[in-house]
Amino acid sequence: MTVTEGSVRAVLAANLKRVRTQRGLSLSELARRSRIGKATLSELESGTGNPTIETVFGLARVLAVPISDLLEDGPAAGPTVVRATEVEVLRGEGVELRPLRRIETGDAVFELYDQQVRAGATQHSLGHLGTEHTVVQSGRLGVRIEGREVELGPGDYVGFDAATPHSYTALDGPVRSVLLLHTRAGDRLHLADSFASANDDPSLDPATGE
Repeated sequence: MTVTEGSVRAVLAANLKRVRTQRGLSLSELARRSRIGKATLSELESGTGNPTIETVFGLARVLAVPISDLLEDGPAAGPTVVRATEVEVLRGEGVELRPLRRIETGDAVFELYDQQVRAGATQHSLGHLGTEHTVVQSGRLGVRIEGREVELGPGDYVGFDAATPHSYTALDGPVRSVLLLHTRAGDRLHLADSFASANDDPSLDPATGE
């Protein structure tokens, strides 16, 4: 398989290896904590794997980093223009994500995504770093956050702690929305501590903390 420089596979490969090394984790230990096979992780780090939303979000959760730490190249100089047709799609069980922009200011990181939920599909998340903000552009979106359900239409907004288990469901045809993730340095420390505690307790699942 040919890996194009700057592609999602290539960028993820370089970033995953860098972050894993910074954390002092072997492939075997990361596999244990994330419940992702060592062979799969090896393929991702070599740029030959097929990353999904579930895999990337799960790794970001275990490594306690913003998703864009794994998906983004370094910042470019000058104006930033992102063409929808040129952005590689990250697919999950019910959602297609197009990474648009990472913005850093002070100790905060903002990650902007074009998010599309497929008709009749649901995307589940165990939770991840940051605060999640979603604005619906078209369609009707069902959002479930730790047992509470809300329904959103075009122009409606929802925000919540992204570490909380949540899901998105397209209720009436496909849904298009803007997803903004906001992460602060303190969020990383808090989540890292929670995973350290989970990994010390063999009765807890390190992927969920339960």
